[in-house]
Amino acid sequence: MSVFAASTGPVSGVRFGQGMALAAVAALGFAGKAILAKLMYRHGVDAVTVVAWRMILALPLFMAMAWWGARGAQPLTRRDALTIAALGFSGYYLSSMLDFYGLMYISASLERLILYLGPTFVMVLAVLVLKKRVTARQWVAAGISYAGVLVVFGHELVEPSTPAGGLALGLAVGPAATALGAALVLGSALSYSGYLLASGEVVARLGSLRLTGWASSVAGVLCVLHFVVVHPLSAIVVPEPVMWMSVLNALLCTVMPVLAVMMAIERIGPALSSQVGMIGPLATIALGVWLLGEPFTVWILAGTLLVLLGVGLLARWR
Repeated sequence: MSVFAASTGPVSGVRFGQGMALAAVAALGFAGKAILAKLMYRHGVDAVTVVAWRMILALPLFMAMAWWGARGAQPLTRRDALTIAALGFSGYYLSSMLDFYGLMYISASLERLILYLGPTFVMVLAVLVLKKRVTARQWVAAGISYAGVLVVFGHELVEPSTPAGGLALGLAVGPAATALGAALVLGSALSYSGYLLASGEVVARLGSLRLTGWASSVAGVLCVLHFVVVHPLSAIVVPEPVMWMSVLNALLCTVMPVLAVMMAIERIGPALSSQVGMIGPLATIALGVWLLGEPFTVWILAGTLLVLLGVGLLARWR
């Protein structure tokens, strides 16, 4: 059954409820990633170590997903293998590294809002790369979302807050650090958007479970190699709290949301799944205030509402 089947026909009440719940679980899982990362930074570990442990623990499950998705399917061709390697590099390895590096400099709230611009980045890339046509209303929706991020970004430039764990990592605090962190997360969002744009034809041929499993497995190996290159092997030993949070990060904020969102799309379609995902930024902000002590200001509220409004209009008008 195609993962997009639910978007082309009626959905039963039970499947609709299941799809809504799964989409909400996926959004909450993705939202918790930034919070856990910042809590781990407080113990003096850096982004490379956090990502390495995340992938080490998730890698067996991603390989199991690839195996499960390949049952009864044709073997991968050389072209398929090269394409998967490229997608794994862009969509999971590079985007993860840039995202976790950026989180060392900016708040979880701003990070989540930048990442949530993903649909608008896909639209812009489709215009630039695939020469797709975009309506004026779609540009307006994208502009509203960008305005929301600029509101929060501008506020953090004027009143930069000390990143959670920033002192433990010896990071600088100020407008330059905020700009660097935002640029890194922006690069992460662009990298993942490029993956989404390029993976459409591959998903249709290989299936979403198989592609996600293999691409994530490639990224996992690259993340571990990155750690080995920049750190001594002894650095893999981390404090016990970091170990437990890494388990949560791998299971609840990586593998579970990936599976949940695919199952949600199968039941209620990609458009509605994306709309339910709007609770993600709100959840990240709430968790940041509660667990990290990040400030909640009228600027953050205004920026969040603008981003959600823009993405919501874009999803509707597409």
